[in-house]
Amino acid sequence: MEKLTVPEIKVARLIQLDISLAARPFGQIGRACDLSEEEVLNIIRHLLQKGYIRRFGAVLRHQKAGYTKNALIIWAVPPDQIENAGKILAAFPFISHLYERNPAFQGKYNLFTMLHTQNDNIEAIIDQMAAAINNRDFLILESLQEYKKTSPEYFVND
Repeated sequence: MEKLTVPEIKVARLIQLDISLAARPFGQIGRACDLSEEEVLNIIRHLLQKGYIRRFGAVLRHQKAGYTKNALIIWAVPPDQIENAGKILAAFPFISHLYERNPAFQGKYNLFTMLHTQNDNIEAIIDQMAAAINNRDFLILESLQEYKKTSPEYFVND
């Protein structure tokens, strides 16, 4: 990969922070970097195209939005079924994260799903998921307390 330019690093530093709810937030970022709004947008497009940025989007603080029930559900899925199970589970709107893990937890739990909902009946939702992939071999790990939730920050000390 090619080395990032100074303007690209400046933009990368700022877009990983909270973006202002202004009418022209990229104009504000540009002013902070001595760039035009269009230059900022072009840099972001370039970083996306080159794979430096995988995606650009908002982060929802699920608890503040009323999604107070959540759980990590870990599944023991046979290797030949994992791709299909992953596609099916990914289609559920209340699943925010879905990962295949290696090595498998306890030697068998290899598919991890994070569920966020306003519904108190998490078990009923999980039953729907289990039926959809025809798999009842799972563990439910409910969240008790959130101690830290942050995104990594890059170019902070550069």
